[in-house]
Amino acid sequence: MGDPAVTRSSARAWGDSFSVGERVNAEHKDDTAPLEIRSEPFPGREELRPHLRRVEPVTMDFPVVHLIMGKSTMRSSGSGAVLLMIFLSHLTAALEVPLDPKVLEGLPQPPTITLQSPKDYIFDPREDIIIHCEAKGKPHPSFSWTRNGSHFDVEQDSKVLMKPGSGTLVIDISGEKAEAYEGTYQCTAHNDQGTAISNNIVIRQSRSPLWSKERLEPITVQTGVSLVLQCHPPEGLPPPVIFWMDNIFQRLPLDNRVTQALNGDLYFSNVLPEDNRNDYICYARFPYTQTIQQKQPISVTVLQTFPAGQRRPDFMTPLGATSTKMVLRGETLELECIAEGLPTPEMSWQKDGGELATSRVSFLNYKKTVKILDVSESDGGDYTCTATNRLGTAHHIIKVAVKAAPFWISAPRNLILAPNETGILTCRVSGDPKPDISWFVNGIPIQNAPEDPTRKVDGDTVILSRVQTSSSAVYQCNASNEFGYLIANAFVSVLAEPPRVLTPPNQVYKVITNSPALLHCATFGSPIPTITWFKDRQTSIKSEDPYVIHENGTLEINVAQSQNSGKYTCIASNNLGIKENHVFLEVKEPTRILKQPEYKVVQRGMSAIFECKVKHDPSLVPTMIWLKNSGELPDDERFEVDTDSLMIKDVTEEDEGTYTCIMNTTLDRDSASATLTVVEKPDPPTDLELTDQTERSIQLTWIPGDEHNSATQNFLIQYEDLLHQPGIWVNMTEVAGTSTTAQLELSPYVYYSFRVLAKNQVGYSQPSQPSRQYRTNPAAPDENPSNVHGEGTEPGNLVISWTSLTGFQSNGPGLEYKVLWRQMDVDQEWSSNTVANASQYVVSGVPVYVPYEIKVQALNDYGNGPEAEVVVGYSGEDLPLSAPDGVLVTVDNSTMAKVHWEPVSPNSVRGKLKGYKVYYRRQRGLEEDVDQDSQDQVLTFSENQTEGSLAGLQPYSLYNIFIRVLNSKGEGPQSQDKQFETLEGVPGPPSFLNVLNTSLDSLTLEWGPPLKKNGRLIGYTLKYQPVINSTEVGPATVLDFPLNETTVALDNLNSSVLYKFHLSAKTIKGAGANFTKEASSVKETTHIQPTVQTGKGPTEPPPHPTSPVTQSTHPPLRKAPSVAPVFGIVNTSVWEECAMITWEYFGHHKNIYVEYTVENSKEDWKRESVNGSHSHILKGLKPGTSYRVRVVARDPAGAAPHTTTEEVVTVPAVASRHVDIATQGWFIGLMCAIALLILVLLIVCFIKRNKGGKYPVKEKEEAHQDPEIQPMKEDDGTFGEYSDTEDHKPLKGSRTPSNGTVRRDESDDSLVDYGEGGDGQFNEDGSFIGQYSGKKEKDTHEGNESSEAPSPVNAMNSFV
Repeated sequence: MGDPAVTRSSARAWGDSFSVGERVNAEHKDDTAPLEIRSEPFPGREELRPHLRRVEPVTMDFPVVHLIMGKSTMRSSGSGAVLLMIFLSHLTAALEVPLDPKVLEGLPQPPTITLQSPKDYIFDPREDIIIHCEAKGKPHPSFSWTRNGSHFDVEQDSKVLMKPGSGTLVIDISGEKAEAYEGTYQCTAHNDQGTAISNNIVIRQSRSPLWSKERLEPITVQTGVSLVLQCHPPEGLPPPVIFWMDNIFQRLPLDNRVTQALNGDLYFSNVLPEDNRNDYICYARFPYTQTIQQKQPISVTVLQTFPAGQRRPDFMTPLGATSTKMVLRGETLELECIAEGLPTPEMSWQKDGGELATSRVSFLNYKKTVKILDVSESDGGDYTCTATNRLGTAHHIIKVAVKAAPFWISAPRNLILAPNETGILTCRVSGDPKPDISWFVNGIPIQNAPEDPTRKVDGDTVILSRVQTSSSAVYQCNASNEFGYLIANAFVSVLAEPPRVLTPPNQVYKVITNSPALLHCATFGSPIPTITWFKDRQTSIKSEDPYVIHENGTLEINVAQSQNSGKYTCIASNNLGIKENHVFLEVKEPTRILKQPEYKVVQRGMSAIFECKVKHDPSLVPTMIWLKNSGELPDDERFEVDTDSLMIKDVTEEDEGTYTCIMNTTLDRDSASATLTVVEKPDPPTDLELTDQTERSIQLTWIPGDEHNSATQNFLIQYEDLLHQPGIWVNMTEVAGTSTTAQLELSPYVYYSFRVLAKNQVGYSQPSQPSRQYRTNPAAPDENPSNVHGEGTEPGNLVISWTSLTGFQSNGPGLEYKVLWRQMDVDQEWSSNTVANASQYVVSGVPVYVPYEIKVQALNDYGNGPEAEVVVGYSGEDLPLSAPDGVLVTVDNSTMAKVHWEPVSPNSVRGKLKGYKVYYRRQRGLEEDVDQDSQDQVLTFSENQTEGSLAGLQPYSLYNIFIRVLNSKGEGPQSQDKQFETLEGVPGPPSFLNVLNTSLDSLTLEWGPPLKKNGRLIGYTLKYQPVINSTEVGPATVLDFPLNETTVALDNLNSSVLYKFHLSAKTIKGAGANFTKEASSVKETTHIQPTVQTGKGPTEPPPHPTSPVTQSTHPPLRKAPSVAPVFGIVNTSVWEECAMITWEYFGHHKNIYVEYTVENSKEDWKRESVNGSHSHILKGLKPGTSYRVRVVARDPAGAAPHTTTEEVVTVPAVASRHVDIATQGWFIGLMCAIALLILVLLIVCFIKRNKGGKYPVKEKEEAHQDPEIQPMKEDDGTFGEYSDTEDHKPLKGSRTPSNGTVRRDESDDSLVDYGEGGDGQFNEDGSFIGQYSGKKEKDTHEGNESSEAPSPVNAMNSFV
């Protein structure tokens, strides 16, 4: 048999001659099954792709069309292949008929049967008989029938109707005897291309005969014997279904003892008294007519007079040691063995000595029946059924023979051939016994058909050579044996067609990198066209890596890469023409999950987040889907799906499972999964039980609760003392999480109740329910009070204290404490006292600070506790009696001294010696008055020290010192005062250093003495040097001054150079700290920085704030941030909306900014970077606004920034650019001239009007004949007015006077119409003004029609 699917594209594009996109399956399984012609969709691309092979001759398994053409060899299948190899050495693969209606149109096609009724048709006499027969072909076939081998004239029988365009018969059997239409029918479909025939369809009427009347005698049996109740149902068509019921229609119970056989009989392996009844009724249900018939009831009487004894099994059916059974291949085999015996036997089965283990085998009816589905030849053999009870066994062998009706190995296929080509039809069948094969042509036995020299029959093969158009026909293969038959139609159609490409043009194929690409070139033509492929119309593609050209023309790229993208052209050609088609291939990047979701263990109530980050081809639209356990996510708002993650909020146990993210595109997909495990605190243990009870122990057992996916680590056991501390649970012990018992040690006189808590990695469970109460008996105390301590609180007393026992520790009622004490190292008896409900006892009248031995023992009503341990305590202390003697002070240097003393006697301490306290105070400097602000300083030394050091003293000072003894009670009396002097030291920095009288090459320095002289001053030292840059200075000049000089004038300095000055004072111990200042030899802002030189001691701050130096006699000084200045001179200048800032910079910082803010505002400083520059322009400043400006240098390392002094710049206000035209001289002059001109014109008009003169405007009106112009009233000598229905509308854009008397008529007339030359200028006589200003208003108050003289206001409005 050939490859099951030759090619995918050919199957889809060419298909078959039945219907578009479908194929026909006409395989027969047995002789009774109908010939099924069913439609199945063709396989999809992915299903067929693995079946594609390199181009080589194959025999197609498509049941549609099969053509053999003579140009290359093919692989033949079947037993006749060897005989035909020489003849078929030039045959090729099959030609397939396309399904495209445009292609099918005009192509002749022999008839093909598409639908027919089953071979065995049983009909219900109450309904019409419908015998199906559908076929198609080109031209559409005509139909005829035979019945029982003779022509059946449908038109002659009024009860028979053939459906139009179909061969289906509808037989109306109402009022007729249905038996008249029973018989064997066969349908024939015919057109000028050939004739197809159907199966022989046997039509039979369903029957449900009545039960034959019979007299049934009552049956009487003894208990224990076997019994068979026979049914013998009537034979129906089809056979009825048998079941047993009683007279109230209840099914009789069946079991291992009572069995219904396959033939309907009822078997009793042994009868019991409960089988006694008179209504055993056998029922038969006939399925077609849905009728149920019953047999006469059978009465069974069971006697117990002579019950049968126990016996070994024996078979009731089948009888004998062996039996035979024949079954056809594909049918269902049912084997039955029913045995009697007492006790009831058990059944078992074997086949050929082995077990029945196939999946098709099932055991029914308490193993009395074996059922095997879809029997095959391998099911033949010996089946042994064995019946067994405790008294023995019985065996029966059923020999099964499997026969077979004819079945297809390879049915003949339709052929489409080109003229002069060659092909074969094969009809390969099998069966047992071997079927006989006969061939028909157009329904006529081939030996009776007209002679055809192109045709040769060889057993199951028909060879067609050099066919012509007249060779078209339908061939039938009939295979039969004694068990059934098969018949199949296969047409041969001879066509001559030029190539046609059926694949749509310019089709775009998209595939993923490294996956196969299939480019289709579905064609049709006869002879079969030759397919050639080109890439980009240049490269001819051969069938070699990476390309494979399949027989149907499909081009396959095994592993597509990006370079395979492009335009491909397939060309189809045969001897009748040539045709080409273009397709395109796009190779896309694969979709890949870069970050897969990870396994999560989450506590219930928390959130779980699964991430799924994906990479995909940007031209593909991705769709992410999340699944839970391969199904949809729950419809729950707790599940939030984001673009690349899934969040589950407030997780519960129901959320556990496997979560899968699937990224789909139109071409591929990728997925990844992770599991969510929800953990929670364990459930509390249950069923607490107390066992093995003793006076001091008990065993506790429990059942653990649900662990909630987290193993139990340990169990915590707690107890409640209902007698002493009800409601308080105390931790007692812990046991491993694998234990469920604990042995508990108990104390006397306790009312115990226990509970257990389980702990896992999440935490502790809720406590279990308490156990039952368990009470222990009282006993003497097991322990004494703890923390026994003796210590006096006052001189002459001893306070003995302890930690009392709890009620749990008391072991019984009547708890008391026996307190015992005696003085150490003194021969004396123990003193004692017993107290209750106390934790201390005070002993009075004892010596001061004497050691005592102390004991405290517990006792209760049941006895004393164990012997108490002895502790040592001391009676109360008193203040020390004496002070240290021999106080001596040794001065080491100007800031440190040592003090020595003699230790006091222990008896004088009168307590525990805690140490010595040294008090010392600075009285004054040696050349100063008494220091009023000095305070005592105190140092405490340990009890074993007799000397100590006094550090941090001030040089050249007088100090006073004394010492006291310290114990736990307090301090003793002070020792005698002792005085000592410290040595001289170096002085502090000068109090100030000012720069005066700066000029281009000189300046004056002035300074003050140090605040802390620390000795006798002997003079000053000045050191100065020029500053080259921020890290380098020039040569230094050093000057010494006597004590009485505090100013100096320095000449011959370099102009415009910054100098650094260092001034220090001196004592005999050396120079003190420097006062440092920087100044230039020009009059500029001066920065000062008081500093401390290393190793020169502390530097005092200046006595007053310093400010920038000016030309004044006593200028204020300003503090500078560091020793080395970073910024020099800062200058500012301003103009319209801008300010320029310039500065000198000596630093090494890389980040320089100009910062500014509005003066007296809380706005943040604005910053502009000016790195590498010494000037900057601030733009966009508001005129008339003052700003604070500073330059800042910042170190990237994060050190404190260096900042210049803040400069205030004020941006000048700018006059408004808006010019008020009303204040301009030229405008005023123009307005005056216009007013004067109007006045003159008005005067002229007034004079003219009073004289009654006419104006050219009248002539203009008459010339234009404007319908809106009213005639001038001649009687009053006024001018005609312009008027309409809205006579009082003002002119647009004009201003209306407040009195409302001025109006402007709206008119479409242009001013040009009333001027000469079209320029709209005034006429010499002033008629322009006359036309638009001479208005007449009616005085509504007076009711007259007098005219008013034109006012200047009216004229002005009309002008405007």
